[in-house]
Amino acid sequence: MGRTERLYKIQRMLTGGGALPMSRFLDSLEISKATFKRDLEYLRDRLGVPIVWDVESSGYRIDISTDQRAHPLPGLWLNEAEIHALLTGIELLGELEPAPLIGRQIKPIRERLEKILELGEFSTDEIRRRIRLMPIGARQTSSEHFQAIAKALLSRKRLKLRHFGRLDASVTEREVSPQRLVFYRDNWYLDAFCHLRDDIRSFSVDAIEQASATDKNAVSVDDTVLTTELDAGYGIFSGGTTKVAQLKFSPFKARWVSREHWHKDQKGEMLDDGSYLLEVPYFDDRELINDILGHGSQVEVLGPEELKTRLRHEAQLILSKL
Repeated sequence: MGRTERLYKIQRMLTGGGALPMSRFLDSLEISKATFKRDLEYLRDRLGVPIVWDVESSGYRIDISTDQRAHPLPGLWLNEAEIHALLTGIELLGELEPAPLIGRQIKPIRERLEKILELGEFSTDEIRRRIRLMPIGARQTSSEHFQAIAKALLSRKRLKLRHFGRLDASVTEREVSPQRLVFYRDNWYLDAFCHLRDDIRSFSVDAIEQASATDKNAVSVDDTVLTTELDAGYGIFSGGTTKVAQLKFSPFKARWVSREHWHKDQKGEMLDDGSYLLEVPYFDDRELINDILGHGSQVEVLGPEELKTRLRHEAQLILSKL
């Protein structure tokens, strides 16, 4: 029995209720007294499990008088989402730790995550060396602007923004009521009610050149409206009538795309020839076109016709530059 399995079993025995003598652990785990004491020390000191010796019962138990509670221990059997979450958290906290304002508060959290990560038989350094996270396309965001946006968002105040529109290289000043911050494809976006356009808009935070809170209370948009307006279509772009893209991927590409998540309302079907038919709802086709082009000749757009026309035009522009 490996150490991780022993730690799980020790905790299960302790959370079963009542105090247990050492002999119960030694017999059940088939280990020596020295090994048991080392495991006990690890659970207490490294993972914060409040294990105490009960003199009256002559056994070990969980101290329920503390604010801590024993939870199932993560460890060697981390799934992909847990590994990604832990490593991402450690990396992000590592970047924040040198900050003078929160450095001392962040460090214990990061160290705790590292202890959880190395609960198995491998060190954190070895795990980080062998498992890589590779964010792509992250754009630099002003820390000052982000803080102002986040504060106004949570305090429900309106924001004055100066925003750079990449589509036409224009700069506009507008007042918005922030609704939520969204982290999408390694970049931050602000969903807000724009008082200039009298509509809901999504702003790339890195394109915000200036942000300052006002004393005006923000207008709150119902979550169901935000979901309908901003989450119903493909990608970060929103607004307009929902259309459905019909994409037929070759049998070769189907091996990958059939397992991919493009949208919460997507529909997929494996066809008799091994190809894969994917249907994806969208409002604005800009991001969708970029992703379709990334699959090259391995995808055929069956509809709608306006999407096919836009792709033909884009393909012709690409050919003209070759």
